[in-house]
Amino acid sequence: MPPLGKTLPMAEVRLVDGHDNSIADGQVGEIVVKGPMVVQGYRNLPEDNEYTFRGGWHHTGDQGRFDEDGFLWYAGRKTEKELIKPGGENVYSAEVEKSILEHPVIQTTVVIGVPDPEWKEGIKAACVLKEGEILEARVLIDFVVEWITRYKKPQYVEFVTEFPFREGGVPDREKIKDLYGGDQ
Repeated sequence: MPPLGKTLPMAEVRLVDGHDNSIADGQVGEIVVKGPMVVQGYRNLPEDNEYTFRGGWHHTGDQGRFDEDGFLWYAGRKTEKELIKPGGENVYSAEVEKSILEHPVIQTTVVIGVPDPEWKEGIKAACVLKEGEILEARVLIDFVVEWITRYKKPQYVEFVTEFPFREGGVPDREKIKDLYGGDQ
């Protein structure tokens, strides 16, 4: 994928970590922007505005990195913004992942959208178990329903031994989608 480009003269663009601190070139962070062409907020949504436009910056939910020449490269969506739409419902990966991680034998998980013949897009959880543990997919799915609404539960579960990671120790969601996201 080619770079997105360089910043425009009237736009300010920064990359920030999870605490809104600027990060160094070459590192991946959330893309935040401000300038006269950036919307100043959402009408009648004060809570969304407080979160999305904190510190006067529009937090896009997209991740990127600047290279040594000042070009911005796209690096995917933040987990909290990853949206799956089974049957037209909005399901955020982060919410499903949080519920799965409540299970005592799950070490880590990544939830992705996959093609589904009935719902167009299904919810799939790729999970790494803690060492020496065993778990059946049906048991995990039933467990998740205790934490979140039934339509948000994964329809598919695949237990894997490890995930590919990006720099900084974050699971590489795009590679995980490539590995585990095909037809079910």
